[in-house]
Amino acid sequence: MSVLQNAQEDTLNLAQEGLTSPILQDQVELWEIVLKGGWTMAVLGVLALVAFAVFAERVYLLKKAKKDPQPLLDKVNASVLRGDIAGATDACKNVGTPMSRMLITGLNHIGSTLKNIEASIENVGKIEIYRLEKNISVLGTISGAAPMIGFFGTVIGMIRAFIAISQEEGSISPKLLSSGIYEAMITTAGGLFVGIIAYICYNYLVRQVSDVVHKMEVTSIEFIDLLQKPN
Repeated sequence: MSVLQNAQEDTLNLAQEGLTSPILQDQVELWEIVLKGGWTMAVLGVLALVAFAVFAERVYLLKKAKKDPQPLLDKVNASVLRGDIAGATDACKNVGTPMSRMLITGLNHIGSTLKNIEASIENVGKIEIYRLEKNISVLGTISGAAPMIGFFGTVIGMIRAFIAISQEEGSISPKLLSSGIYEAMITTAGGLFVGIIAYICYNYLVRQVSDVVHKMEVTSIEFIDLLQKPN
């Protein structure tokens, strides 16, 4: 029985070593390859951090902006029908979304013509859309620039590799040739990785902004319809 247990323990230890050692080795080699990318990988790292910061900040803002406006519209509707404009305004201030700020502007212009109310709401809507779209273009720029920067780093790396090869005397070893090429290609891979992630994040945010803009349009239309109702 003891011999069987020892054999099982040896097998388990060998299995654990086979699972962990290559993984750790691959991680070390990957990090070393990234470092060999030089200043280009540092630039791509900065772009990746900027993209992540912009994406996280925009997602947080858009999550608040996408709050369902219907409960607020119901409160505003009830307050306006009672003639309680101040109560409707306070209800909007407590929400703090683009839709609520549009409603506040419309409520402040009650007593004016519908045309003036619509114009004031539209102007506020444009400002809110600008706030929603702020910095999203940065992600679009990074998605296009990162692959180009990576390719630029690869070209520089290839030039250095061929310079090193030209300075070698005698026959050129395949190891020297392959190491120079894969170290240069790592910047292209890094640039594509950052660019693809930034592109996906950019399109996601554009879609979210479109959803918020649609809700803003629906809210403004329902508010104008409310003002046109007979008292």
